[in-house]
Amino acid sequence: MAISNKKKLEAEISEAFIKFQRELIGRGPQEAKTYIVGDMVICRFKGVLTVEERHLSSHDKGRRIVKEMREVLREMYSEESEAIVEKHTGCKVLSSHSDISTKMGERIEVYVLDKDLEKMMS
Repeated sequence: MAISNKKKLEAEISEAFIKFQRELIGRGPQEAKTYIVGDMVICRFKGVLTVEERHLSSHDKGRRIVKEMREVLREMYSEESEAIVEKHTGCKVLSSHSDISTKMGERIEVYVLDKDLEKMMS
């Protein structure tokens, strides 16, 4: 597959995650960008915090609560998010990792695949 196919797949994964997050939280990120790098799919979501979460994030205790709540949600729905990556890539997800920045209002998701998808697409 050529570079344009890689860009197309990255955009499709981003769109699938936006839709999934809208259904899950009631709103999706303001911006989503997916990168296929070797055997990893890396998703960066900007503008993910709700109004309430932004207010909470102005205090230390609130930041901890927001991070903990988002971590619990992520664990609850990790199978669904991994299934999105598997469906679009045709690869098995071996592991996934996530972190949220309450300061920047963005979240990073990393999915480690059983194959070097980038090499397969070149």
